[in-house]
Amino acid sequence: MSQLCSVVIPVFNEQEGLRRLYEQLARVAAQVPEMSWEFVLVDDGSTDDSWDALCQLHAQDARVRPIRLARNFGQTPAMVCGIDRARGAVIVTMDGDLQNDPADIPRLLEKVHEGYDVVCGWRFKRQDKWWTRKVPSMIANRLIGLMTGVRLHDAGCSLKAYRASAIKRVPLYAEFHRFIPALSTLTGALVTEVKVNHRPRQFGKTKYTLSRTWRVALDMVTVSLLVKFASKPLRFFGGLAVGALVVAVVCVVRALHGVYADPALMMSLVLPGIAAVALWLAGHLAGVGLIAELVLASAHATPEEFVAATEMSRS
Repeated sequence: MSQLCSVVIPVFNEQEGLRRLYEQLARVAAQVPEMSWEFVLVDDGSTDDSWDALCQLHAQDARVRPIRLARNFGQTPAMVCGIDRARGAVIVTMDGDLQNDPADIPRLLEKVHEGYDVVCGWRFKRQDKWWTRKVPSMIANRLIGLMTGVRLHDAGCSLKAYRASAIKRVPLYAEFHRFIPALSTLTGALVTEVKVNHRPRQFGKTKYTLSRTWRVALDMVTVSLLVKFASKPLRFFGGLAVGALVVAVVCVVRALHGVYADPALMMSLVLPGIAAVALWLAGHLAGVGLIAELVLASAHATPEEFVAATEMSRS
């Protein structure tokens, strides 16, 4: 039986290009007959006739699986919905605006068949505006690589291929779709990238604005913490606790030195107050780190008696 490949595409007000997108996907599917295909198109609360267009495509080809969300949730939730519903062993994600080229999909699949779990597209010759899209993207890619340790030329490219077993274990929410390669390392995924074609927008207008920059920056901090400290939270909170403890000690020493040098400063409570707050903060952070370690340990623990009971019930 041939392996199933699921192509997941979030759609938001793309009615003009959906038929052309389908035709290009069908052409690619015909070029790779050794695989079976399904096209999971998620209508993310479109206000135009995108849903009607998707229904027409489904009536024409059963491989088209349209899913409609109740309202516009955003690209990541729409992508998560499609990934959860995808039935393929390999999942390909891409944008629905025709800027990603479906003709690149076979090259991504080749890398998956070579043994990679996540294959990222790299828009080598990106067809976007320089100052509003290219420059912020270049800065973001470097920061993501620096903060997460997963260095890619183009983390924001939606055209990616995954093993379903890898992508379905990645925690995705907010606008984390651009951080999938970094998050996938939490499950031990092997990541690579491939140069892909990028085309000018043909229909409609871009949904991306510079107002997203601050949200991406906050998400970047969250992902960095997940990647570096998800399995060892005490190291993160313990490091902060040590920093607070150092501040407390410095304030105490400085206060004692000041009192010794000038007894008139004995009534000053500024430094002792800072020291008390810093000491409390150090204890609080250490406690949070220990609780996080306990939660993590209990989540991964498998009591021997439970295993034995499970094995007995199977016999």
